[in-house]
Amino acid sequence: MKKRKYTYLCLTIPAAILIIWFIFIPLLNAANLSFFRWNGYSQNKKWINIENFTKAFSDKMFWRCLVNTLIYGFGSCALQNLCGLFAALFLNKKFMGRNAVRVVLYMPIMISAFIMGQIMYYFFQFDGGVFNEVLNLFGVSDVYWMKNGWTAVILITFVNSWQYMGLCMIIYLAGLQNIPAMYREAARLDGANKFYEFIHITLPLLIPAITTAVVTNLIGGFKMFDVIVSMTGGGPSKQSMSLSYYISTLYFTDERAGYASAIGVILFALIIVITLPVNAWLRKKEVEY
Repeated sequence: MKKRKYTYLCLTIPAAILIIWFIFIPLLNAANLSFFRWNGYSQNKKWINIENFTKAFSDKMFWRCLVNTLIYGFGSCALQNLCGLFAALFLNKKFMGRNAVRVVLYMPIMISAFIMGQIMYYFFQFDGGVFNEVLNLFGVSDVYWMKNGWTAVILITFVNSWQYMGLCMIIYLAGLQNIPAMYREAARLDGANKFYEFIHITLPLLIPAITTAVVTNLIGGFKMFDVIVSMTGGGPSKQSMSLSYYISTLYFTDERAGYASAIGVILFALIIVITLPVNAWLRKKEVEY
């Protein structure tokens, strides 16, 4: 037993080294840079204490990006989980072509978020966009789908949700197939209908899968970057930018590496503050079977 534990420990060492090297060290470096005024390439850094953090709370663009990030996070999480759960419940039944439907629903996740954004841009663009061409066939004039920041944010949320819904579907399918059939059979023998069976049998036993899907999607939504770059470029007038995109713009375009690092630390704290309580609350709801 001791030899087996030692073997398992040795197998985790390479992964632990990679995590430390590519996650914890850059995180500590960003936290350190957040206390400096630095342009990102000069050898000179000026210590300014917490000025970058205090500046963030008076930055209107920071607040707009924060609101967008919360919409991307919670909106994408809700849509992905609801659609993924309904798809999993449907595909957990036996019918002809079930595997083909699973493949079709999962396929979007196989495309990179940047490429997906590029594809959807040509669907939503004003001149010659696919949706406008369809509307023209019915005599409807072109629609400026991304006329303002809020509509752009909503469209990006829908696109991201559609792309990653397949991930939730797979997680929920695994959870559904792991529920013993005897619980459903016992509920039916007691006269339970489909709705009662879902609320009191399926849903409680699906909490582990829900926990995994919700936390994963929340983190992914809060970090959204690629699809925004390719669909709107942060526009119109930078009104659809997320905090991740804002960090990239500050660092590489505005040459404000210290301020960008401070925003990055705030984003990291935001993810921790939201996802840890959500994870803990869902864990408490889990039942043994």
